[in-house]
Amino acid sequence: MKKVVYLDNNATTKVAPEVFEAMRPYFTERYGNPSSMHSFGGSVAREVSAARRSLAELLGASPQEIVYTSGGTESDSTAILSALATNPGRREIVATRVEHPAVLNLCKHLARTKGYIVRWLSVDKDGMLDMNEVRNKISDETALVSVMWANNETGVIFPIDEIAEIAQEHGALMHTDAVQVVGKIPIKVSESNINFLALSGHKLHAPKGIGALYIKKGTRFSPFVIGGHQESDRRGGTENVPGIVGLGAAAALARKNLVEENTRVRQLRDRLQKALLERIPACRVNGHLERRLPNTLSIGFEYVEGEAILMRMDEKGICASSGSACTSGSLEPSHVLRAMGVPFTAVHGSIRFSLSRFSTEEEIEFVVRELPGIIEFLRSISPFGRDALSAICTVH
Repeated sequence: MKKVVYLDNNATTKVAPEVFEAMRPYFTERYGNPSSMHSFGGSVAREVSAARRSLAELLGASPQEIVYTSGGTESDSTAILSALATNPGRREIVATRVEHPAVLNLCKHLARTKGYIVRWLSVDKDGMLDMNEVRNKISDETALVSVMWANNETGVIFPIDEIAEIAQEHGALMHTDAVQVVGKIPIKVSESNINFLALSGHKLHAPKGIGALYIKKGTRFSPFVIGGHQESDRRGGTENVPGIVGLGAAAALARKNLVEENTRVRQLRDRLQKALLERIPACRVNGHLERRLPNTLSIGFEYVEGEAILMRMDEKGICASSGSACTSGSLEPSHVLRAMGVPFTAVHGSIRFSLSRFSTEEEIEFVVRELPGIIEFLRSISPFGRDALSAICTVH
């Protein structure tokens, strides 16, 4: 089996070995239902509570403010639909044009089927919000403001606390999709006006299929999944105990490794960025150079297709993501990069590298060694790329 260089951690992460070991007994030994009255189930319920405390500590929240879900999408939907249900007199939503589809498509659906007015926030060429536009679009008619904490493609970080203050001034609820942020930068929701925060375990080295929603104490809430009395009547359904235990263990590891995320991982990302910019002509970083996650690099290679780059990298065992997606047989550029106004010559050739604490210097050096040749070859077989680069070289 060829060596895999995995640099697609914003898509999903490896389950940390410590997390896997923490989960293992809850599949075959401690398999009781935490809602059961007997001690076998009761002991499991105590571990569910312990995991809740661990996650709350990572977020700077109280355990009572944490509701387990199946992942980020359910958490986002629950928060948005609850905010609208508890504010029936308000018919406006404020959201950015660069939200994850879990938020973007739900807002579009609500506008199309329920008549809600969505006031979209634009971003500039660096992927940043204009705070004057934010202030102008949030009003006393706004039921909910939904702004992701950090963009999943570019890693750009938004001023969530400032936006939450503006929302509160108008009596609107504040929701943030923090799926990409949790475990990467410090968070303390107790010092913020955020009402809802969504997260997903598989982005911070816990398994897929487990997530959580932070609901600020005192926030009116309408449950999305209605059934039994689990999660204090806020989310019905038998708890995913192995996943919950894994999420708690991952949260503890994330607290322990926050410094490494913001030092060693950032340094590796910066090394990759610097080397690629130096060795490959006609490429550009997508997004603000400073206000972004420490693990994320979105870089556009002009005059070449991202999917071709990914295929060539895959042959070398390098895993990353493209800023484009293939839809109905045609290349559809990323909505994030389109919103940023990334030039058409680069938007289709944009690649996202996302590192983790498991990334190594050797892996980065391997990418730096292999990728320039891949780009050069793909441009050489593209008449457009060949001619464009020839013109660039002639000018210089």
